[in-house]
Amino acid sequence: MKKLLLLLLLQPTLILITNGQLPPLTVEKIMRDPKWMGTSPSNLQWTADGKYLLFSWNPEKAATDSLYYITPTATTPQKSTGAFRNTAIADNQARYNAQRDQYVYAYEGDIYLANIKTGARRRITKTVAIESNPQFSFNDHKIVYTREQNAWAWDVQTGETTQLTNFQPGAATAASTPAFTGRGNQPTPATNRPAVSNNKQENWLQQDALENSVVLQRRKQKKDEADSMLKLFKEKTLRTIPLEGKNLSMLSTSNNGRFISYRLSTTPTGKTAIVPSYVTESGFTEELSARTKVGAPLPAQELFVFDTEKDTVFAIKTDSIPGIRDLPEYLKDYPAVYKEQSQHPPLRPVNFFNINWSPTNDYAVMEAWAQDNKDRWLLLLDGETGKLSLLDRQRDDAWIGGPSANGLPVFNSGWVNNQTFWFQSEATGYSHLYTINITTKEKQTLTSGNYEVLKTELGPGKKYFYLTTNEVEPGQQHLYRLPVTGGKAERLTTLTGSNLATISPDEKWIAILYSYSNKPWELYLQPNSPATAKTKPVQITNQAQSEEFKSYNWRDPELVTFTARDQAKVYARLMRPAQPPASKPAVIFVHGAGYLQNAHKWWSSYFREYMFHNLLVDNGYTVLDIDYRGSAGYGRDWRTGIYRYMGGKDLDDIEDGARYLVKEYGVNPKHLGVYGGSYGGFITLMALFTKSSIFEAGAALRPVTDWAQYNHGYTSNILNEPFSDSIAYHRSSPINFASGLQDHLLICHGMVDVNVHFQDVVRLTQRLIELGKDNWELSVYPMEDHGFVEPESWTDEYKRIFRLFETWLKK
Repeated sequence: MKKLLLLLLLQPTLILITNGQLPPLTVEKIMRDPKWMGTSPSNLQWTADGKYLLFSWNPEKAATDSLYYITPTATTPQKSTGAFRNTAIADNQARYNAQRDQYVYAYEGDIYLANIKTGARRRITKTVAIESNPQFSFNDHKIVYTREQNAWAWDVQTGETTQLTNFQPGAATAASTPAFTGRGNQPTPATNRPAVSNNKQENWLQQDALENSVVLQRRKQKKDEADSMLKLFKEKTLRTIPLEGKNLSMLSTSNNGRFISYRLSTTPTGKTAIVPSYVTESGFTEELSARTKVGAPLPAQELFVFDTEKDTVFAIKTDSIPGIRDLPEYLKDYPAVYKEQSQHPPLRPVNFFNINWSPTNDYAVMEAWAQDNKDRWLLLLDGETGKLSLLDRQRDDAWIGGPSANGLPVFNSGWVNNQTFWFQSEATGYSHLYTINITTKEKQTLTSGNYEVLKTELGPGKKYFYLTTNEVEPGQQHLYRLPVTGGKAERLTTLTGSNLATISPDEKWIAILYSYSNKPWELYLQPNSPATAKTKPVQITNQAQSEEFKSYNWRDPELVTFTARDQAKVYARLMRPAQPPASKPAVIFVHGAGYLQNAHKWWSSYFREYMFHNLLVDNGYTVLDIDYRGSAGYGRDWRTGIYRYMGGKDLDDIEDGARYLVKEYGVNPKHLGVYGGSYGGFITLMALFTKSSIFEAGAALRPVTDWAQYNHGYTSNILNEPFSDSIAYHRSSPINFASGLQDHLLICHGMVDVNVHFQDVVRLTQRLIELGKDNWELSVYPMEDHGFVEPESWTDEYKRIFRLFETWLKK
């Protein structure tokens, strides 16, 4: 009888799902495998010949996406075959010659040459070794590629293959030629004559013997003449360059083939964290690969240039780079250290990125970053002399970043011609596009204003830049076309929301991934011309929303702004119930990643949270999603507003958002909740530990509890290093303020999290126990990493969050 009753109780839900009807929302429905929602295309790429547009898609809802394609004239998506994939080379995999009528590419470890007009392909290599990174060089007469950490060249006309470098992993020996660090240090050619000794006595005896024997002198002269003749007819031996245990990377050949640049780096020594995995196939606890912690030793980098014409190798010296010894401003908070370092400023270590050799000259533009990320230099390198000259310096007392870097160099730069180089910079406070003449050092500003250039691409014809910006408003992304000489940019996209565009190699077509706040991504295609009614984009796919997903009226969040306590304008997404209950509860969501934008008019990467917010509104909650200080899309000052104090202005924005809800929408100030994951989990902890009068309950998901335990690349930018800026770490780490917990806290964390380690929450747990706190609970997920994968885990986590808010915000 009980089993029958249970079946009857479950039957309506089963019928609803079977009939494709979603309402009413439940956590269980939302947190299923996302394929139930529909499937969106992704990874748009034109083929190198421009004939096909490739994209990943999964309309069959299979285990993984498949490769699909269309053409500008045949726009019905076709699933690719194995034969098609062997020849459909994506534009970003190809490297073109100067005329752009041929391209080279690597495929399954071999190198191929293709003719765009005829479609003919020629296989250049067929070896067991893996060849990679092909490019045209020697003025397009040869193709240079990498094999087993060495540069090789293949002659397009003769088919002859030549080895260009001879890197050896070991240390320098008597039999190997050392890498010289300056010009004019040519090695003595090896011969059979007695080697010059370092022993003064032996050298004197040798000279004395020659002076006292005419026969010895005559024989030596004959030997020297024979050696000289042999040297004339003997093919030059390829210089051996010992790596001395260092790691080789960034191997690049100049376009005339004369210069080969490369980077060497050391492997730092330091402890790495241990992440145990308890639920395993072996039945034993296993250790997962993990990272070091902020402040650990970093690799030391050196950049070298091999002049093949003069057979010399020299190191790029950094001591002449302008500002290389500048001290960071934060050291002034530590007077003794600042005074000591001011007397003898240290030479800051430098990381080298993205060396771009000129199309025709013996020059390269090199991007160098100080390891403390407070300086980025664009430097002109003279290949023949090794001299560096400054093209552009961007200094930031916080850290270099923004859309053109996003925390890491993404090489948003390149040559327009052999005299003009383009790049992005936050020099004005917003990321914009610039060019510079390498001879006159004259800089030209191509874009300006209080908006972000999010992405720049130089068109294949080098007549236009294609820019993705948020000029219309921070919550939209549109494509523009701008002449390389400057002028007015033409807007090319019209749809409200986000337009992630890809230009065809012939620049005739624009493929667009488009989405709106409550509509997932779909593929569109339009001609490449200014936005008019004639260029209205045509929708290609329509599988992003299943019938079940469309059966619910997903809310279009209001994009609102409120004024923070320092008069800054804060953007947020707001969703409100039609009839709030008497308790008038509200929840503030804090997005993760720190530098990320979520208050916008496109489909959020936090789609599960978006659906959960709809569920909350259905149950009477007002929901506010804030782009707090540190978020992306609003310029340099907003990005660096958290410098040296995470949990400062960012948390103030959350608190000001709560007051905004109370004042403008009548939310009950006693029924406010907060939640978020990763950085959002960190803010939730700081809110409950330091703003106890504001929030009644909060859920901290996979939170950072102590920034000294997090990674170097992210944390050192914002807080410097724990041993050099202890003030910043102490005031930014929730574990130091746990005694302030008064309200209700839920913590959820995956136990195999290799990003924010489970150790973080274990240490906080011990702290809460020692403080005698009993108004918190911890939910652990033994098989989950930082981003949950399993629907059961998502469901369990969000049922607990919902129960937390239902229990404490509706009293």
